[in-house]
Amino acid sequence: MTSTLSARRQSGTTVRRWVDIVGFWCALGYGALAFLARQPGEPELSLFFLLVAWTGLPVFGLYLYISRSGERFPLGRILLWAAVFRICGLIGGPFFEDDFYRYLWDGYRFATTGTPYGVAPEAFFVDSGVPAVFHGVLDRINNPELQTIYAPTTQFVFLFGYWLYPGSVAALQSILIVVDLATVALLLRLAPARNVMLYAWCPLVIKEIAFTAHPDGVGVCLLLAAIVLARNQRWRSTALCLGLAMGAKVFALVLVPLILLRARIRYWVLSVAVVLALYAPFVLSGGTDMESLGVFAREWEFNSALFGLLTTALGAFESKLILGLAFAAFWIFYSVRYRKSGATGIPRGDWLYGMLLLVSPVINPWYLLWLLPFAAIFPSTWAWTASLAVLISYVTGLNLNEYTMQPYQQAMWLRPLEFLLILLALGYDLFRYRKSPNLDGTVPSRRN
Repeated sequence: MTSTLSARRQSGTTVRRWVDIVGFWCALGYGALAFLARQPGEPELSLFFLLVAWTGLPVFGLYLYISRSGERFPLGRILLWAAVFRICGLIGGPFFEDDFYRYLWDGYRFATTGTPYGVAPEAFFVDSGVPAVFHGVLDRINNPELQTIYAPTTQFVFLFGYWLYPGSVAALQSILIVVDLATVALLLRLAPARNVMLYAWCPLVIKEIAFTAHPDGVGVCLLLAAIVLARNQRWRSTALCLGLAMGAKVFALVLVPLILLRARIRYWVLSVAVVLALYAPFVLSGGTDMESLGVFAREWEFNSALFGLLTTALGAFESKLILGLAFAAFWIFYSVRYRKSGATGIPRGDWLYGMLLLVSPVINPWYLLWLLPFAAIFPSTWAWTASLAVLISYVTGLNLNEYTMQPYQQAMWLRPLEFLLILLALGYDLFRYRKSPNLDGTVPSRRN
């Protein structure tokens, strides 16, 4: 008995040592990325991808080591190193992105006029009443001819950032980092700690939230909170979180009906009422995000998969119609299977969001923030390969400083490489799991 206990302690010490070694190694990588982000201009793409490999591949290796050893993952160290990595992002600040200027402007407009909607930024280019700091912000907003595309829940986050420190992206980063750490805490209630490490230490998550301040993590956190609450049958709070999640981004609609499947109709009504309550003041003020969302849906294409292939033979409208119907069919098929199973598990958000992105005309890297928490609950090679492969999409004319290319144009080789890596990983998963487990949405054991 004594020798067995001693062996377990020794094994636990070895696991903690390796966790700290990998954590420190990754912290060096994020520290270097923060240093590069603070230099004039954008980081070199080659250095960026080197640091993505530096911080990503050891995490996968550690996950495999912990999984095969059967040892418990030291929970506190997940949170410790996750916080360290995100602090590096806070120090470094945004790169390869300029969306945060829109967030800062929206926060200013919301605070000073009561609504961020109704007027496009370009209307203020010669407005002498705009503070000097926000003239600097205004000059850097992309697509200034369009009203904001961001939904009400995220607008309240931008407003909070303005209240903390007007015109400061660090204030927004801080808020979103806290929200993301809350997402990690929620995941620890749904999945084994070693799985949660994949999300908490994921380079894409840290880059897109901690460094770049993309607000998708707000909707994701609310969605996970709703799942946790629904598992405890706290339906009123579930409906509230789902309404706020839908008010953060339309992506939440993919899972809302599945999460509410066992709830009474009044909770469905409450969830819709929350969305209406979020939008009502802005509708009365004369504008919402819907106009710009319409422009986005009609005109934008970037880094698409099936849509890009289909438009080589068909028009954009026909391609969107076919792919939209295909996604609807997949969603209905899955929903029927999920309902027949009793709808007692967690919906396969990895499959549903994966399919949504597969048919989408736009696949920005931060869109995977909606998928990756479910890839921690249901780990797969393809999802975590995608978390690294999609970062290749940053190889654009703008980031290459290649003036013969359009700013967001991609090289011909880029998408084949990106999606080939994901397809190879998916093939590996299918080879390993010929009988698809968890089709009904059941959850793996939370044993660490």
